[in-house]
Amino acid sequence: MKKLNYSFIRIIFALIIGLILVVWPGAAIDYIIIAIGVVFLASGLIAILSFLGQSSKKERKHSFPLDGLGAFLLGLMLVILPTFFAKIFTYILGFILLLGGLQQVASLTSARRWMRVPLGFYVVPSLILLAGLFSLLNPIGVQETALIIIGIASMVYAISELINWFKFARHRNKPNKLFPSDDMEDAVILEDED
Repeated sequence: MKKLNYSFIRIIFALIIGLILVVWPGAAIDYIIIAIGVVFLASGLIAILSFLGQSSKKERKHSFPLDGLGAFLLGLMLVILPTFFAKIFTYILGFILLLGGLQQVASLTSARRWMRVPLGFYVVPSLILLAGLFSLLNPIGVQETALIIIGIASMVYAISELINWFKFARHRNKPNKLFPSDDMEDAVILEDED
């Protein structure tokens, strides 16, 4: 059940990011960075306020939360300077696409243990890998184009992940017809008749 939940969370997240990047590529990166900054701001502020909210020194078992202060300052920088972090974010998205393509290839390769996987299923993960490489190698020159490509690849990743899950996950616990089991229960013992 956990794999189902994580798979669907990945699929939904990839679809949302892909749609945003395709529809609003210029503004999307700034807003995504600002949203990430707000999350860091909130978590840092909560850590600092919870420390300051302790009334006495006896309740303050720990020293000042430096990680909370760091998160707050990072969030503030992300909110104030989103375009500065846009190039870094493009690298991160390209790396995520690269990992997504590799993960799909690994999943399809492991699915070969319990059923035959047609070669055509490797086309989409290969394209996702190439899109990740493209965005990593050329993020500055064509940032908006790279973001549109990343968005399209993200949506294709989500759709192909959904198709792969429906196609292969239901066969996971079935016996493999291509590679017979090594269990002794399946073995047939032939006796010599004299």
